[in-house]
Amino acid sequence: MEENNRMMITDESGQEREVEIILTFDDEKGQSFVLFQDPQDAEGTVFAYSYDEDGNMNEVIDETEWNMCQEVLGAFMDEENDDE
Repeated sequence: MEENNRMMITDESGQEREVEIILTFDDEKGQSFVLFQDPQDAEGTVFAYSYDEDGNMNEVIDETEWNMCQEVLGAFMDEENDDE
């Protein structure tokens, strides 16, 4: 499913799209998350999904999980900027 930081997803209209993975991580409970964006999206919207070992993905809609994803993304971006 994942190749060179890209993966294919099926959007709500049933169309397959290639998206760019920003990062993946596991929370303290062992839940896995992936943050990605559509390279065709000029706004750079970041999507957050949880996933299981079978590759089943669910959009993050829980406010607590979404806030955690935003914090992890912020820390990741800060680290990336420090490396430059």
